[in-house]
Amino acid sequence: MKFIQLSLIASLIMVAPAVNAAQLISAKEAALPSASGTLATRGISRGPSVKLVSPEADTPVSSPIDFKVHFEARGEGKIDPNSVKVVYMKSPFVDLTPRLKGAISPQGIDFAKADVPPGSHTIRVTVKDADGRETNSVFTLNVTK
Repeated sequence: MKFIQLSLIASLIMVAPAVNAAQLISAKEAALPSASGTLATRGISRGPSVKLVSPEADTPVSSPIDFKVHFEARGEGKIDPNSVKVVYMKSPFVDLTPRLKGAISPQGIDFAKADVPPGSHTIRVTVKDADGRETNSVFTLNVTK
């Protein structure tokens, strides 16, 4: 009987990390064709600053990842968290915003243990301040496994 209990406990411990991961991008979405066209963003902007904190852009990482983006308003502006839009740059575009809603704040996005399939994933983050000034930033996540 003790062997069965220990075996069950060991199985639960091995499965636990996978249960805590939340899907950011599905394998089906990753298989879509890449969006066509250029992903240009404007140079100088009075809009908020958007910086990818984790994982480091263009650095290979393993899934699950901690997806963290930092927002910083310029001047006296304040970030409008309701304006944040996160799009997976595929054809057609995949709106990731609903999956991240609970992780979005005026300070940024903090989505821990995001499940992302292997591959190169281009994501555009759009944010506005309370005065309507908008910034678009494009990041590429390289997931190895």
